[in-house]
Amino acid sequence: MRVSDAPRTATSIVVRSSSNARITQSKNPFLELMRRLFRKEEVAMKAIKFITLVEERQKSGNPLRVEEWEMAMEMLEMNRSSFYSMRNKLLGAGMITVRGGEYRLSGMFSKDLMDMARWWWTAVLGNDPESL
Repeated sequence: MRVSDAPRTATSIVVRSSSNARITQSKNPFLELMRRLFRKEEVAMKAIKFITLVEERQKSGNPLRVEEWEMAMEMLEMNRSSFYSMRNKLLGAGMITVRGGEYRLSGMFSKDLMDMARWWWTAVLGNDPESL
């Protein structure tokens, strides 16, 4: 199996229960979110750069293509396996997607978290969904 074909169906994220550990309480929410996905801060910073590149290229009408992996890898100063490992975590989390050979930002991460939160709030805690 090639590294670019590795499974990317799910990933782990650190969830904190303390209100002072909320991402929105951080001075850099994006970095805090990436720290919850990646164990090493260096990789978290590179993931931010990659997502930013995907976003900028998408907005400019010239989406980043999967064939540009070498350029992205060099820009991020990563080796191939580290790049694909990071990329696959972002895909598995639903933050980015590949459509038509192009990287795109994805809303699946948000939808999945909202679905989990709504289920916990209503099914487990028995609260009214409107009070979430």
